[in-house]
Amino acid sequence: MFGTLKGRLLIIAAVIIGSAAILYAKPITLGLDLQGGMYLALEVPDPDGTMAAELRAQHTQQNLEILRNRINEFGVVDPTVQGVGNYRIIVELPGMTDEERAKNVIEQQAFLEWKLVRDLEPLVATLPRMDRAVLTAAGPGLDIDLPETPTAADTTRRLQQDVRDQLFGRADTPAVAADSTGADSAVSASATPSNRPLSALLQFGSAEGELLVAEQDVERVRRYLALPGVTDELPRGMELLWAAEPQGAAAQLYRSLYLLEAEPFITGERLEDATAGRDPQFGETIVYFELDRRGGRTFDDVTSRNIGRRIAIVLDEQVHSAPSVQSRIGASGQITMGQASMEEANDLALVLRAGAFTAPLEIIEQRSVGPSLGQDSIDQGKLAGIVGVGLVILIMISYYRVAGALSIAALGIYLLMLLAGLAALGATLTAPGIAGIILSLGMAVDANVLIFERIREELAVGRTVRAAIDNGFADAMSAIVDSNITTLITGLILYYVGTGPVRGFAVTLSIGIIASFFSAVFITRTFFMLYLERRNTADAISI
Repeated sequence: MFGTLKGRLLIIAAVIIGSAAILYAKPITLGLDLQGGMYLALEVPDPDGTMAAELRAQHTQQNLEILRNRINEFGVVDPTVQGVGNYRIIVELPGMTDEERAKNVIEQQAFLEWKLVRDLEPLVATLPRMDRAVLTAAGPGLDIDLPETPTAADTTRRLQQDVRDQLFGRADTPAVAADSTGADSAVSASATPSNRPLSALLQFGSAEGELLVAEQDVERVRRYLALPGVTDELPRGMELLWAAEPQGAAAQLYRSLYLLEAEPFITGERLEDATAGRDPQFGETIVYFELDRRGGRTFDDVTSRNIGRRIAIVLDEQVHSAPSVQSRIGASGQITMGQASMEEANDLALVLRAGAFTAPLEIIEQRSVGPSLGQDSIDQGKLAGIVGVGLVILIMISYYRVAGALSIAALGIYLLMLLAGLAALGATLTAPGIAGIILSLGMAVDANVLIFERIREELAVGRTVRAAIDNGFADAMSAIVDSNITTLITGLILYYVGTGPVRGFAVTLSIGIIASFFSAVFITRTFFMLYLERRNTADAISI
């Protein structure tokens, strides 16, 4: 049936209807260079060159999969996330306008830990040694600019007294009296601030394991804690971590500094799911989390043995919340984000679900393409396409006349098939992709030229019109197949080794070659059969 003219026309009609339906249901997505967006190149950093090449490549591959999961959930239409070489990851986000949000999702380490908050009493005895370590490490050039009395002194003294009562029961406990310099360094202003550069900036919070630092002093305290040997004086197995956000009134903000156990009792590896929401009681933004069975057992065991104590939820070395354990907790819980937006909570839940990077990623290149530049590319591509197609139509009709017109009709269907193929595969159309379409259009015309010249040769030696057409198509077939296969192989190689726009060019070129082969061999031949159906055998053909 399909060898007959009617069968061929049915196939062509089905191709036209199917292609139009695909384009209607799934329009072609424009690439980064056509609609604007964001381009990022990332690498696992190795500034000292000490990381083993195999380990770095392994981290890159693992991070690639994690990053792909994050981007796929981020909601960008047709993003590109792919590896280049052994150590580089390319991310393209067409249509992305909120660059800071995208960078936050991409860069966030998302390493989640749960740690026990420790009592401050062991820290009190170490503060004098930490002060001396600051003075020793910084030397005579230490930048000290502290007032003789603390900021908001009344509030500070009240907090200090509350903590004395809560932690020690009285101000002259043995732990405090054993080293009066150490005790007073954090709870009074009697000593000279220049002799205690770190502890003079610390105030006791009202909760277990929590110090307060005035927001304007946070960077100074960070700098002191980063000096060599300072944190070495902390009690063994403990560490200091900052809160993610400040607290207090606008007139005076404080940031909490928590004393925690250095080793987490559970990490985000045991996380199964995370979703954003709001606390119905306090209206705060939260992220609910679910642990797997093993994580739930661990959480249940730890919380049952630490009722009344605080557990810190640490994300990327920052404490997001430190609730007190009121009762044993199983496999679910929540991360409090205060007044953060739901967008931030959704992004956090997204990166938690995707998992933490096995090693940090660093953005080494960033480019933004504005919509206006993309529109310019579209306009130029349209102009190039119109000029190219117009010249093809003009040359083919003027040189091959009716046969040329038949080939142009076949090329119209070819273009419809090509665009439908791009849409069906979910391919992204880029500016190089438009170049690939125009090039494949030229190759489709080239196949028709080969066929028409073979038909002319057959007519020149006295063949009948039908015999000339049959022989012309048969004789041109080997040359058409060879040229299309070699170009298709080139396109596949470009797709395999290329990135971004090069891949876009390769995809459109490959689909175009397949469509052009079908167009030249099947559709054009069918149009010739239809043309001859209405003519006498002895009539000449316009070619």
